[in-house]
Amino acid sequence: MKTFVDSAGRSWTLTVNVDALRRVRQLTGVNPVADLVDGTLFDSLATDPVLLCDLLYAVCKPQADAVGVSSEQFGQAMIGDAIHDATMAFLESLVDFFPTARRNVLQKLLARIKEADKSQLELAEVKLKQLEQKLGEESSSLPESSALTPAP
Repeated sequence: MKTFVDSAGRSWTLTVNVDALRRVRQLTGVNPVADLVDGTLFDSLATDPVLLCDLLYAVCKPQADAVGVSSEQFGQAMIGDAIHDATMAFLESLVDFFPTARRNVLQKLLARIKEADKSQLELAEVKLKQLEQKLGEESSSLPESSALTPAP
């Protein structure tokens, strides 16, 4: 079981089992097991934070009901690092759901996805530094502001 903390400071434990997956399917119409196996789940979660939140809420619904947290309140607390942490906790919990042979393959896939995400962030940092350097060079070649002011 994996946990994450939302931006309201509430801790959530993700237990992915058949009951939770049934609840996900009933509440969202998504079959995360099939989508994980065919490779579409990662892209969907990476590009659709609303879907991610809906899936998480469905998994956490018994806990949410016990503490009186509505779907809206749950969604309002899903911002910033909570989204990343919840995504990783959900994916790891989903991978752990599978029997050993398939779990081992999916753990390798998840590790590669994490590596690719890290590489993309590093590439973005390099591009940002290059852009900052280029902008710095361009601004140093501009005339002084007084030269742009017309003479009286």
